[in-house]
Amino acid sequence: MSRIGKMPVSLPKGVQVEIKNNTVRVKGPKGELTRDFSTQITMELNDGKITFTRPSDERRIRALHGTTRALINNMVKGVSEGFTKSLQVEGVGYRAEVKGKQLVMALGYSHPVPVDPPPGISFAVDEKTKVITISGIDKELVGQVAADIRKWRPPEPYKGKGLRYVGEHVRRKAGKAGKAG
Repeated sequence: MSRIGKMPVSLPKGVQVEIKNNTVRVKGPKGELTRDFSTQITMELNDGKITFTRPSDERRIRALHGTTRALINNMVKGVSEGFTKSLQVEGVGYRAEVKGKQLVMALGYSHPVPVDPPPGISFAVDEKTKVITISGIDKELVGQVAADIRKWRPPEPYKGKGLRYVGEHVRRKAGKAGKAG
């Protein structure tokens, strides 16, 4: 059995799950998520826990077993707690601010870079520490929006300027002066 797949997903208070024809609808205090899953994995809701079973030990089915459980666990966690991703803005003149719901960044281009949030995503910026926080209930969407924003100016290895995840280590290079000697 898959170590991840055989663990049941326990439901916190205030979270309701509805399973119909392998379409899972999770409703909680932060919102509602719906997703379709493969019919090869069987899901059962008993006593506030969701359990998963698979029909065979075929390699593809084993992978699907753990993936299904992880996705449903993320849905439950998202509607109860939510997810956040933080980006650090590094560089002279690099700034970010929220205007209305839109994130507007100055990243060394001749123009400001506006980013509109998709439905279910919100932005927050701490002006002192230059940290952009992306939050929402869908883990996949939060991660994708953070990656799209980071793509505007990934950290460069010489001065370390750009957008990086909080806690990300950027390997620095010596540059021209480091080659002589």
